[in-house]
Amino acid sequence: MTRHRLRSITVEGYTSIRAAQVSLRGLNVLVGANGAGKSNFISALALLGRIVDGELNLFVGQAGGASALLHDGPKGDARIVLRLDFEPNGYEATLIPAAGDELIFGDERIRFHGEGHATPFDASLGRGHRETRLLDEIGQRGSSSVAGHVVDMLRGCRVFHFHDTGPSAPVKQTGFASDNIALRPDAGNLAAVLLRLRQSDTTSYRRIVRTIRHVAPFFRDFVLVEENSRLRLRWQQEGSDVVFPADALSDGTLRFICLTTLLSVPALPNLVVLDEPELGLHPYAIVQLADMLRAASHDSQVLIATQSVTLMNQFELNDLIVVERSSGSSIFDRPDPERLRNWLADWTTTGSPPTFPGCRHARPAHHATG
Repeated sequence: MTRHRLRSITVEGYTSIRAAQVSLRGLNVLVGANGAGKSNFISALALLGRIVDGELNLFVGQAGGASALLHDGPKGDARIVLRLDFEPNGYEATLIPAAGDELIFGDERIRFHGEGHATPFDASLGRGHRETRLLDEIGQRGSSSVAGHVVDMLRGCRVFHFHDTGPSAPVKQTGFASDNIALRPDAGNLAAVLLRLRQSDTTSYRRIVRTIRHVAPFFRDFVLVEENSRLRLRWQQEGSDVVFPADALSDGTLRFICLTTLLSVPALPNLVVLDEPELGLHPYAIVQLADMLRAASHDSQVLIATQSVTLMNQFELNDLIVVERSSGSSIFDRPDPERLRNWLADWTTTGSPPTFPGCRHARPAHHATG
């Protein structure tokens, strides 16, 4: 299918976000203090990905129930609205609380308005269902239908988390060699993806190894040996024939390997979403990461949330989206460049971002998590 770009994402009634419409460009960098709402916005994108996977209420249950996600709790006309606008299509899910602290669809809509079509197509897929009806719609009308394009976009909205580098982290476990098509959000199939690239796309594989060596000069190459259709991430260092497990890598180096692989594969997701990708990275590695993010934004859209001044300084001012809390609600702004320079200067000096002038005001929320 043709790759479409998101023009905007609208989130209403979700955790700290009372109402926000965020316009997206190729590269989008959310910046703000702890608790401002950056991670809540990324969580909303993760929810969209779980909806298309048919796992809405698994996500809700893992998050602590509907009451933990609704902006003002499950009372009155409480609802969550998630809307994607990617010309010429659109998708909107309205989620309302139900028995058992679950969420069900108050409405689910798909839209199309292309050139040569005077009347927009706007259809409801119904209400009251516990999981999406998008796949049912594709079954009736085919993958080239409006629903097919919507599903293609939603499946391309993936939130990648490489924070877990503990002994039981998925990236350190043995996996199936056949699970090698796309890197999983937790990098659990990293070894399989690297093996596929080494066998069928040596240019990308060599670029990954070369980039890792820039940051970790001791690194020589990966050792990717399939045994009974399974394999585990292993590697060698310069000047030694010893084969090391992933456990022998520092947390920061392992995260950088995951990020490098994700951003170097030929077919990136439609939207690459990362929450604090700089975690545990050396400043030089952060600069290399910024270069990869910029390069990736030419083919895919990139959205990251960061608190790293070093990472922010690698981007243009118009790449930044300032996230703040006003009257208890998260506010998202692409502000005036001159005022933003002063705001960032205060953040760099004090270590704590001040209130950005000119923010809108919203009613209070009960949530304090970011």
